[in-house]
Amino acid sequence: MSIYLEQAKKWLDSPKLDSTIRSELEKSLDDENKLKNYFYSNLSFGTAGLRGIMQPGTNGMNVHTVMQATQGLAKVIHEEKAEDRGVVISYDSRNNSRLFAEKTAGVLVANNIKVYMFNELHPVPALSFATRHFKCIAGIMITASHNPKEYNGYKVYWEDGAQVPPVPAEKIYNEIKSIDIFDDVLYVDFDKACAENKITLIKEDFDQIFLNEILKTTINKDAIKKVADTFKIVYTPLHGSGYKLVPQILKMAGAKPENILTVPEQMILDGNFPTVEKPNPELKSCFNLGIEIAKRENCDLIIGTDPDADRMGIAIKTPNGEFMTLSGNQVGALMLSYIIENSKKNNSLPKNAAAVKSIVSTQLCDRICEKNGVTSINVLTGFKFIGEKIKEFEETKEYTYIFGFEESYGYLSGTYARDKDAVFAAMLITEIAAFYRDKNMNLYDALNELFDKYGYVKDCVISIKKEGVAAKEEMMATMTKIRENLPRTINNQKVLKVRDYKLDKVTDFTSNSTTPTGLPKSDVLFFEMEDHSNLVIRPSGTEPIIKLYFDISGNNKEDCERKLEEYKKALTSLI
Repeated sequence: MSIYLEQAKKWLDSPKLDSTIRSELEKSLDDENKLKNYFYSNLSFGTAGLRGIMQPGTNGMNVHTVMQATQGLAKVIHEEKAEDRGVVISYDSRNNSRLFAEKTAGVLVANNIKVYMFNELHPVPALSFATRHFKCIAGIMITASHNPKEYNGYKVYWEDGAQVPPVPAEKIYNEIKSIDIFDDVLYVDFDKACAENKITLIKEDFDQIFLNEILKTTINKDAIKKVADTFKIVYTPLHGSGYKLVPQILKMAGAKPENILTVPEQMILDGNFPTVEKPNPELKSCFNLGIEIAKRENCDLIIGTDPDADRMGIAIKTPNGEFMTLSGNQVGALMLSYIIENSKKNNSLPKNAAAVKSIVSTQLCDRICEKNGVTSINVLTGFKFIGEKIKEFEETKEYTYIFGFEESYGYLSGTYARDKDAVFAAMLITEIAAFYRDKNMNLYDALNELFDKYGYVKDCVISIKKEGVAAKEEMMATMTKIRENLPRTINNQKVLKVRDYKLDKVTDFTSNSTTPTGLPKSDVLFFEMEDHSNLVIRPSGTEPIIKLYFDISGNNKEDCERKLEEYKKALTSLI
């Protein structure tokens, strides 16, 4: 008997096994490959929690792995003596998200931990804000962000509203490993817990508190109102949790309800995401239905948010009347320059202003900060590191946080939440578009103006997918191979420095010296090129892919595009 069949039968022997999972397992007993996929490993619990394909077994997102993780979290909360502070739970539109949220709540109640839970699906930033608002010890978001429909996830937030930091994350993981997935998990039926008033349901009146905090981040409070009569936008939530709050915040900011056009098919909450291949606002195909509406109604801007409404992408009209999507870096640069330049005009820019971005995000933002006397701070990939800086600034007073972003379409201004916020981002990009409309410009013009002022940069991300059960090992082997043979040139350009964040080492080929990176360890290789371009290789922490980041500096658009294609060929040949 194979070890995988043995594990499957162990699950089937448990009287606590969920009936749906039991049925799936029984059908798979003769399929060794399926069983191997179900049981060959345990879902890892990192600082982003759990994420995986919804399927039976220890390697899948299912009610039992979710409940086991919650029991582990409950043990850590008991150690902190924080049961009365409680945990807040939210979830998105994915299949099983509500079910996983209810199971999570039932385990916490059984462990005598206070529970707040949103009465209906809500975005990540609302969960982050609620964790702070109710002064909870932790928050839990059931979501797999922009992953395909087969995935779901379990993200844990800590008391500051940011994703759980490394020390408590490691404690939770150690507890999970010590827990029998069936026998050691306590559980109270969700409906019974609600009937006994052991779960506080968060209702609609909370939304206004949250949205009021977002509204405080506006820079030009009348920008949208000035052009509201003729200013139309198209919005799509991609079947997800932004469907209600994004239109609400746009109305509060001054947009006329009749000029907020939504994509009807994509306003339907559906975890199968039937109108898109992947519910990812990075992809232009997600905007196809919105583009039809925008062309028909003569709109300049289309906004899309992912299922848990923490990422936002846009499509803008070009001079030939067609629509193009902007990269996360381009949107981040537009937002940062708008915040800084207009705060200066309003005399509201703090003297110790600081912007925070991930190391893989564009150098264009460093240039914007440098020319405007704002400190630019780089952190590792993951918005939790931006959240840590917000907390640090509040404690030390050394800097005042004004904006943070990641190239992966995540943005936040203000400190009401500690994770990226697509509700805020939708409001800000609408304000920026309205600001330029008042100047007889659109965002296409604004982007070109930005490049004229700060220099041209072209960015791109390529994902190289690894398949099968050995995907993780293949990714590690690839990174090791490159580390052991660091290139001195790429695309006939000299490599000036290589930052290896895993080894905490910066290798300077010019001076033949090494220095520390100054950041925590992470599996990232960063190449600084002689032509001022930056190249990054990073394995994803949530998917079996290696990501290649290109931040190409050039004299103009054509120069950058030519160099980008050359760099793509050169860097992919290393993988």
